[in-house]
Amino acid sequence: MIQAGESACAIEGRVGDSHLACRFAPGSRELTLDSKPQSRSDDYLSVARITWFANSDLELVKGSGSVRRRFLDFLGVQSVPGYRKALRDYERTLRSRNALLKEGRPRREVLAFDSPLIEAGEVLVNARRALLEAITPLAQTACTGISGAVDALSLVYVPGCAEPFAESLAASRGDEERLRQTVRGPHRDDLEISLNCLKASAFASEGQQRSIVLALKIAQARYLEALHEKPPVLLLDDIFGELDAARRNRLLANLPAGAQTIITTTFLNWAEGHPIEKVYQLAAGRLS
Repeated sequence: MIQAGESACAIEGRVGDSHLACRFAPGSRELTLDSKPQSRSDDYLSVARITWFANSDLELVKGSGSVRRRFLDFLGVQSVPGYRKALRDYERTLRSRNALLKEGRPRREVLAFDSPLIEAGEVLVNARRALLEAITPLAQTACTGISGAVDALSLVYVPGCAEPFAESLAASRGDEERLRQTVRGPHRDDLEISLNCLKASAFASEGQQRSIVLALKIAQARYLEALHEKPPVLLLDDIFGELDAARRNRLLANLPAGAQTIITTTFLNWAEGHPIEKVYQLAAGRLS
């Protein structure tokens, strides 16, 4: 965050043998990798792999499908070659196609965007399905660990179109002309989350929802660790509020053992018995 009274902020550090820096100001962002400016974030993200936990992540359970798609997209960008390009291509093509539909332009103009939409969309669908299959057992194990074997987690990929995508898109032309937007495709994908065979968003408690989100993020971290043979950096932002002491301890025990972990918190009574290398205190705008 930009400090009050300042116009920009910056952060830099080392990840292995690489030096990374990011400078942010309203309307601009600068990334450098080993002192070289990065016009795109692909190479930067391939080095700076992180798993981020925050209170806002509860939206993964109770929020809209767009939040759960972003979760899969973030993992895909960090782990699947070509995923970021396919995502950019799909979003750009979808915007153009929807603009034509909204304007009521001739069908032949809309059809010109079908082929690139299908090509990029199929990459996303296949990658998202494979990613979910890979992380589901990891998330289930983490959820069992955090809950003390009380809660059983289930994850189901819900595609935004029937397969094959091309046929589903063609079959939706009537709805598209009526609603003036693209109604089928991976932009409508979702992830169905259940706990103990019940819909998590409706029946899970606040503590259970937090445990589900943490289990998903631990699964993300363990997947990246297995794929790249080293764990990502873990950033935990004030996540202990709704967890009882037992769940907090089980959470910390289930984090990837070799990961560098940075935790922000307003209290430290959970820290006893856990190895903590350094404690920094932020007070009156100063870090000590």
